[in-house]
Amino acid sequence: MSSAQGPSGPAERTAQGPGGPAERTAQGPRWPRVILKMSGEARASAASDETVDNGTVDRIATEIADARSQLGVEIGVVIGGGNIWRGAAGESEGMDRATSDHMGMLGTVINALALQDALERHGQPTRVQSAIEMAAVCEPYIRRRAIRHLEKGRVVVFAAGLGSPFFTTDTPAALRAAEIGAGAVLKGTAVDGVYTADPRLDPTATRILTLTFDDALRQDLRVMDLTAFTMCRENGIPVLVFDVMQAGNIVRAMAGEPVGTLVTR
Repeated sequence: MSSAQGPSGPAERTAQGPGGPAERTAQGPRWPRVILKMSGEARASAASDETVDNGTVDRIATEIADARSQLGVEIGVVIGGGNIWRGAAGESEGMDRATSDHMGMLGTVINALALQDALERHGQPTRVQSAIEMAAVCEPYIRRRAIRHLEKGRVVVFAAGLGSPFFTTDTPAALRAAEIGAGAVLKGTAVDGVYTADPRLDPTATRILTLTFDDALRQDLRVMDLTAFTMCRENGIPVLVFDVMQAGNIVRAMAGEPVGTLVTR
């Protein structure tokens, strides 16, 4: 079985399919409105036991604010909570899965509030909307209100997943993208794209620059969870998988520069 993601390899190729990564132009961003999906682990510190690393959060916030100001792109963010709690991990220790998943959703709210604080310190107005209502700290998720925030230039951070257990945060990223009319889901990971095989095991593995949804399914490439992937495919929402840990990649991805792997129809 092929692995979708892995560390950088020496070779790259382009699969058959329409389109490809666009070059940055003076006209603006590749997609006027996007969902940026990031795992919770992207916020943790590799050098300490801190579950939320302020330096990493600040760097991500700086790049999001730069993309907003330089490109004018409307940005929704979906954050995971794996740096704080993972539902599947709790289940493996004997916890009720639904309870464990709800704990993970609360972890995403912590991450969302940290990102909101960092963004606003950089002068970028931000709203957190949660699928689980907690009016003391953030807004409830309301689709029309989220769209209005985006139109006014605010970044909207979507927290608490779908508010229901048994879903990864890939699924709310795909669903929110469809609901708000986003042009793409930008999936920021710790690797630089989708590979033909796991390059840690197969030295001949190559990074794929572009491929179609059908190619990804046929080759069993794990771009994102199947529910989310199917939703993006059915709604014609491209998915860009890129390395969010590389400084500057958030702006490059939103500008349409050739980073990562682009999955399209």
